[in-house]
Amino acid sequence: MRALITGGRVTISQLTVDDVTIDGDTVGITFGTSPVVLPTPLADLVRELVATRCGKAKIGTPDDVPWLFPGGHPGRPLTDSQIGKRRHRIGVRPKQDRSTALFTLAAEVPAAILARMLGVHIKVAVRWQQASAGDWAAYAADVSQRKRL
Repeated sequence: MRALITGGRVTISQLTVDDVTIDGDTVGITFGTSPVVLPTPLADLVRELVATRCGKAKIGTPDDVPWLFPGGHPGRPLTDSQIGKRRHRIGVRPKQDRSTALFTLAAEVPAAILARMLGVHIKVAVRWQQASAGDWAAYAADVSQRKRL
């Protein structure tokens, strides 16, 4: 089963061990149809999670259920809210990381492309770009001056 994608968002709670690929030192996770190779610190954590995952259910074993994040009920994954509570307890703040990623992307990609890629209004993408100090005002002129190969 692939992670459930709703409204452009991946529901992490729906990930299964089949979504994780471990090939030597390389660890990847498939979100929807897009595989992602994980960087070393995260790859090590995911490798450990696959090997030691356990839920709170008294019936069955982790081998009996496919979920990467098994829940308290046999055969069910953790809920998104439970995963969020666990992330918060260990200090993971996805909103901060998301903002950092968006501002980094906005500094590197023209607003029109950013808006189309992320499905946001062009005015929102322009504001992100301005806040991240990205200057793409001359992008079209720069592209038109490039030598053709």
